[in-house]
This record gives sequence, C-alpha cells and structure tokens, in this order.
Amino acid sequence: MIRSELVARIAKQNLHLYAKGVEAVVDAILDRIALALADGDRVELRDFGTFSVRDRNPRAARNPRTGKQVTVPARVHVYFKPGKGMQARLNLEKVDPEEVAERI
Repeated sequence: MIRSELVARIAKQNLHLYAKGVEAVVDAILDRIALALADGDRVELRDFGTFSVRDRNPRAARNPRTGKQVTVPARVHVYFKPGKGMQARLNLEKVDPEEVAERI
C-alpha cells in the first residue's frame, strides 16, 4: 500500500472527512515519526510496533559492475519491530478467499 492508497481508504471509511484533510493528517503523522527518528528517539505505536534507529558499522563491499572493492561508510538505519497485536494479526490462519465468498 502506498501513501495515496492509505489516504483514499481512510477517506472512504470516514465519509465525513475530506480527502485533503485526511492527506494532511497522514502527512503530519509520518513527518512527526520521521523527525523523531532523525532526533534519535524511539517511536512506539501500541499493538502496531516500534520504530527505532540503529547504527551500521562501515564495511567492505564490491561494486557489482566492476568487481572492485569499495568501502561503505557507517550509517544509521531504521529498525521496525512489530508489536504483539501486529504479530497476532499476521499469524492468523490464512483463509481461502473463495471459502469466505461462499460463506457470505
């Protein structure tokens, strides 16, 4: 799902909200998460998961075109750990869509 799909789905579920307003709220939330991570903070969304930053050490790698060895500098990357609620949703027994259609 991309950002525009998220905005469209939220707007469709909440007919009293305009798509522009939903887009502004989604952008504000994502921007605030990005700012917190840039500051080195940890962002925890209960039952969804936790975003944090981790340092990666410099390492040696190879250029795939030339095969020449290059040094990849140290950098920071975002780490996501799913929460218990998310894990429970992801690990539910998979249901056949045709079976669900027959029940309806």
